[in-house]
Amino acid sequence: MRKIALTLLCFIGTMAVQAQEPVQDTTKHWTTKGNISFLLNQSAFNNWVAGGENNIAGNLGVNYDFNYKKGDWSWDNKIIAAYGLVKTKNSAFEKKTDDRLELNSLLGKKASGYWYYSAFLNFKTQMTKGYTYGTDADGAETRSEYTNFLSPGYLSFGPGMLWKKSDNLKANLSPATSKLTFVDKNFTLPNQGYFGVDEGKSIRYELGFNASAYYKFNLMENVSVENILNLYSNYLEDPQNVDLDYQLNIVMKINKYLSTNLAFQTIYDDNAFKGFQIRQVLGLGINYGF
Repeated sequence: MRKIALTLLCFIGTMAVQAQEPVQDTTKHWTTKGNISFLLNQSAFNNWVAGGENNIAGNLGVNYDFNYKKGDWSWDNKIIAAYGLVKTKNSAFEKKTDDRLELNSLLGKKASGYWYYSAFLNFKTQMTKGYTYGTDADGAETRSEYTNFLSPGYLSFGPGMLWKKSDNLKANLSPATSKLTFVDKNFTLPNQGYFGVDEGKSIRYELGFNASAYYKFNLMENVSVENILNLYSNYLEDPQNVDLDYQLNIVMKINKYLSTNLAFQTIYDDNAFKGFQIRQVLGLGINYGF
């Protein structure tokens, strides 16, 4: 499955690069841009009395935008894909540090000023199996399969209003958002839900309010900051429990191909975990912009 994930990432990146081949576009309505990055971290210890464990970690990511603009119509699309692994000396298993596949699509028809009538779609899942870890009676490390591709998978869509000043600054409000959660029903436990899906079922439907925002800017020369925020409230159950997904990506360019990359993400979804999920990755990256 790890090979499948890496192959998929490479395929997405290759297709994105091919889209940037110097083919003449006589309409000039499409704009495309993106970045492929590889982050590598390694630590080694030998007779280090303060303690430490040898490890090596790598993260491969693709962030690609393809947007359309003609007259009063605007259609923005973004693909985010990332996969990472870490291997430590004393662990029996390689463990994931990242695993994401996400598509965002936002269609707008100008109403007035910066405002558009809009329709959006968001899909996200992971690419390979995820595990929970523990130990057996002998103290050996064990793992149990807990998640997989499309388990969970999330699909959200609905009409709304878009405020868009530029491709790098926009916000969308959708008061009638349908949200579908997909799972493998074989993961559900007796008398328990699984990511909010009832035992024995594979789909959960929600209707609620979705708010999303995107802001990217240059903090200083060669330092870009990208913010992606998504909020959701389910009208049908516990509307006061607002789901949150915030991503921060900072790229500090050293030269054309090298940069220091910081990725931070926090998620609150009480159907998945009763608390904040936090992911942070910092490392020297090899980047290719297109």
